[in-house]
Amino acid sequence: MLSDLEKKVIASIQQDMPVVHRPYSHLAQRIGLSEDTLIDTLRRLCKRGVIRRFGATLRHQRTGYLANAMAAWRVAEERIDEVGRVMASFRQVSHCYRRNPTARWPYNLYTMIHADDEAACRETARVMAQAAVVDDYTLLFSRQELKKTSMIYFATDDDE
Repeated sequence: MLSDLEKKVIASIQQDMPVVHRPYSHLAQRIGLSEDTLIDTLRRLCKRGVIRRFGATLRHQRTGYLANAMAAWRVAEERIDEVGRVMASFRQVSHCYRRNPTARWPYNLYTMIHADDEAACRETARVMAQAAVVDDYTLLFSRQELKKTSMIYFATDDDE
């Protein structure tokens, strides 16, 4: 069970972080806490496993990457962890996760590849396949971004 303080702290980090010298101080001040209290609460939430991680979500178009592809890989289940580590090690990959395959869709490992253009995405996937010794994959290129937001678990006063 989360305390009201913990919910308040989680709500404060669900939105974009301010790009300032001391972002935690700014967030703490906004919700009426000291910077130390905010940071200590975040550390406890991480230690308890409530927060697994938090970090930057880049809007790839604003960073210069004009193409991205979801690569769907068919990997032997006993190799998922090994292949996942190889795939995740590529700097062009922002996401790497396993999903259950189905009879009509046999892919079970997914990576999001970002590059300057579609040809570069294809080349990255080819190099990844070679490095991981996986030859069954398909690339799904993004055509239009319809929504890109982070989950909101707890509303802030601004959201109500």
